[in-house]
Amino acid sequence: MQRPPIATDFARPSALPTANIRSSQHGAAAALDINSEAYLSQLEEQWNLKIDEQVQILVNNMVDLVDIAKIGNKDQFRVSQEAFQAELKAESMVHAASSLLSLTHSLKLMLLLSDEREIAQRREEEVKALRQEIDEAKTRAVELWKELSASGSSSALNENTA
Repeated sequence: MQRPPIATDFARPSALPTANIRSSQHGAAAALDINSEAYLSQLEEQWNLKIDEQVQILVNNMVDLVDIAKIGNKDQFRVSQEAFQAELKAESMVHAASSLLSLTHSLKLMLLLSDEREIAQRREEEVKALRQEIDEAKTRAVELWKELSASGSSSALNENTA
């Protein structure tokens, strides 16, 4: 018994648009030219720019709200105008906070769906490199200690003979 196809309102393209074939092939070739490290650093920079932009919006609007809230001799028109400005600033802050929340959600999903094996491997490589640096620093410290103790004992011998 054959099941009927599921009816959805999703638009399924039946053919590729011919106008975008060359540009998409060129874009794909350019995307393949970039290595993984460069791609990840570029992606990180994009995320950082988005976050910085939203935080800057929050800060600027908070400063503006504080300026608007100053008490002084104001007429009715000025008070209503500042109330409207305060509403706009607050709305913009809510939008920026919502955007930041969406960004954190996306980052969490990226972390959850990323390749854990690769993350663990990078962490192990970093730990190995740090342990090697620590061992080299310890070796260097021992060498310096021996040099200091040798120069200290030779100076002590020189003082005893004098």
